[in-house]
Amino acid sequence: MAEAVVFDMDGVLVESEHLWEELWTAFAAERGAAWGPEQTKSCQGMSAPEWAAFLTEFAGGGDSAEDTERAVVDGMIAKLEGGDIELLPGAREMVTEAASLGPIALASSAPRRVIDGVLVHHEVDHHFKATVSSAEVPRGKPSPDVYLAAAEKLGVPAAKCLAVEDSSNGLRAAAAAGMTVVAIPNPQYPPAEDALAGASFSASEHASVTAYLTERLKEGDRA
Repeated sequence: MAEAVVFDMDGVLVESEHLWEELWTAFAAERGAAWGPEQTKSCQGMSAPEWAAFLTEFAGGGDSAEDTERAVVDGMIAKLEGGDIELLPGAREMVTEAASLGPIALASSAPRRVIDGVLVHHEVDHHFKATVSSAEVPRGKPSPDVYLAAAEKLGVPAAKCLAVEDSSNGLRAAAAAGMTVVAIPNPQYPPAEDALAGASFSASEHASVTAYLTERLKEGDRA
């Protein structure tokens, strides 16, 4: 019985996963370290403090984790202001439709500054009843903490929430929280088979996901 929807942000609402990778790669390169796909895979789903610690150690430049995080997040904000972080096709409609039928929240690995910046920049912030960064909970994805916190803020049991995700660790986190998982597999960073197996519905097009969310929320209203 679905009563609410919790969305991921990177790869679900906006095209941004590749930008994080570019910034991590550049930061490491400036310090003489070669960042690659394996490092990106390790960091996807981590909270900002978690990936900042990982990147700092990997780059070996003597920076503090706090300075590393600030440098990368500054880079993301600059990309947002430069028009490089766009809503994915159908994302605005997906959010608008879901919000018209029940409360929606955001559960993202992005730091607070990026979450707020993206939602305000694209003028969708008013749709969300709650937003949670994994930096604000004890553990990042694949742990369920950020999804459980979002459900708590909505006042809806996790078992009655639909969760929309694109990446392996995000899918695992939503499933671990006990939510009904909806997958929009990221074509650039395809989720692992075991992570996709936990999804109740999967589609590459946002319109198909919107239709599924709408039907499930209407079922909840009729029950």
